[in-house]
Amino acid sequence: MTKVSMTINGTSVSGDVEDQTLLVEFLREDLRMTGTHVGCDTSQCGACVVHVDGRPVKACTMFAAEAEGAEVSTIEGQANADGSLNVIQQAFQDHHGLQCGFCTPGMVMTTAALLKENPKPTVAEVRTYLEGNICRCTGYHNIVKAIMAASGQDVSTIAAE
Repeated sequence: MTKVSMTINGTSVSGDVEDQTLLVEFLREDLRMTGTHVGCDTSQCGACVVHVDGRPVKACTMFAAEAEGAEVSTIEGQANADGSLNVIQQAFQDHHGLQCGFCTPGMVMTTAALLKENPKPTVAEVRTYLEGNICRCTGYHNIVKAIMAASGQDVSTIAAE
């Protein structure tokens, strides 16, 4: 067992983990933070995206021990301080960028990283950035619209592709 300590959504946490424990397992099983989803176990779907020291990471590809001392942000920490949806979450709701909701936490976390890096992306840039995230329900059109809306851009001219 290895003792790990990190800050998750502004709160210091620690726990004992086996060396092969993945970050997603530590979050979900040890800390009961089940917003980060496990979709494929092969790093293909992006449902498990979290931010580690400000960078998007697929939590199914990182050992919990590798996050020792890190600042980790999860979907649970994305809401505004008063508990209301943040601009990205609200845009996903307003523009129907979710359906079953399984991929949504990873999509929101990926979107947050994109907009931090590129506050006004083009539709093509959004689609490229989302290549590591899979949605089996929406066909991506409304997800792209939601991201464009979250960036403050006009979505009325975005055509379905």
